Amino acid sequence: QVHLVESGGGLVQAGGSLRLSCAASGRTCWNCAMGWFRQAPGREREFVAAISGRGDSTNYADSVKGRFTISRDNAKNTQYLQMDGLKPEDTAVYYCAEFTSFYYSTASRPSSWGQGTQVTVSS
Repeated sequence: QVHLVESGGGLVQAGGSLRLSCAASGRTCWNCAMGWFRQAPGREREFVAAISGRGDSTNYADSVKGRFTISRDNAKNTQYLQMDGLKPEDTAVYYCAEFTSFYYSTASRPSSWGQGTQVTVSS
């Protein structure tokens, strides 16, 4: 069973940066797309970004385009989310996810989730 562990969350001031990491272990799909979702209090979990199995294709929510960058290192079984220009509305629990497809599409649904890491952006 795949095990996803996020790290790198914390408290940062508006305009600051954070880098989230997600380490995968267990029966991991080595060439599957991976991604990040987030959930703010009282809101539904929403898509943030995704990256293809080889890292040659990325997708972003409109709300984070130009500010967040997703990447992966398959040799380390780890994906990253670099978050720059953070805003208070980015405050949420961020979840790592693994898909069963090689490329992400809006129809893709995660097959595995991490436990989440809190990101808080103060104004």
